[in-house]
Amino acid sequence: MSTRSTLPDSAPRAGSLRAALIADAALGLLAERGMRGLTHRAVDERAGLPQGSTSNHARTREALLEAAVRRLAELEGQVLAPGELAASGGPEEMAAGLAHALHRYLTGSAELLVCRYELALEATRRPALRTFYDEAGRRFREPLVALMAAAGSAEPERHALSVVAWAEGMMFACAVGSYHRAVPTEAQLATGCAELLRGMLGPGATAAPASSGDAATGG
Repeated sequence: MSTRSTLPDSAPRAGSLRAALIADAALGLLAERGMRGLTHRAVDERAGLPQGSTSNHARTREALLEAAVRRLAELEGQVLAPGELAASGGPEEMAAGLAHALHRYLTGSAELLVCRYELALEATRRPALRTFYDEAGRRFREPLVALMAAAGSAEPERHALSVVAWAEGMMFACAVGSYHRAVPTEAQLATGCAELLRGMLGPGATAAPASSGDAATGG
């Protein structure tokens, strides 16, 4: 599976261009070859860099994996586009925003999901990476909790977990599971998400107006 055509080709938000090139090459290898295919030498070759360049940037395998997690979080943030999700309105409006972001991910950056699963599984065996992985994921969980609270949820943490579980299950099924050949339409995703939100919040729920700086995501 190639990631050259679907991984976002954007400039890094932090660090050098070489650091982003190395991290992007690492993600491409993870998607194509899995964890066993990720080596410092392979990253050098894929990135077109002189031998030893990746080792100079990330001397240990742990450091290389952390660089991949950091870059994955940056790219997922761009694909999911937190600022586009509705911070006000009822369950249907909220569901529409979540469905739009999820559908864009599934149809345009599915290889990133393969990278996510490779790194998540590896994190279960590496406590330091687990901590780093969880910290990177806070940028997606915390705004969702805030969004559920603004929608009137009496238990925003628990309801946010339910939304995450629904989204994660949909992503797994459509990226690597039994539905990988049949990604739902955006309208179908919106219907399913709205059903979940109405069940938790009630059909008449309406989120409180958000300030201009608020943003949320369902990743």
